[in-house]
Amino acid sequence: MSDRGLREPAFLVLTSLAAEPQHGYAIIEDVLRISDDRVRLHTGSLYAILDRLRETGLIEVDREEVVASRLRRYYRITAAGAERLAEETRALRRHADAAALRLRRLGGLAQGGAA
Repeated sequence: MSDRGLREPAFLVLTSLAAEPQHGYAIIEDVLRISDDRVRLHTGSLYAILDRLRETGLIEVDREEVVASRLRRYYRITAAGAERLAEETRALRRHADAAALRLRRLGGLAQGGAA
């Protein structure tokens, strides 16, 4: 992850892990809920995102367990990950506020009123 903003799927994965440590399938389901069924992560893309987030220290493995003879790895957000998520959230809020202000002005102009 660079100094640029997180891509939406990575942002949503961090958002998911901000609630509690989760394993891959639970993250996929949570991201689907958070995004109102708009962002569907496939296992390959999820694990690529998780690997990048781990490499940059934004998440870490919480624990591993064997379920039905398969390894289930749980991930958790780190302090650095929580700070990055907070920074991204503040930036998105500023951008949304700027867009809303301009749309209000546009609406006022479209109705013939002064903004």
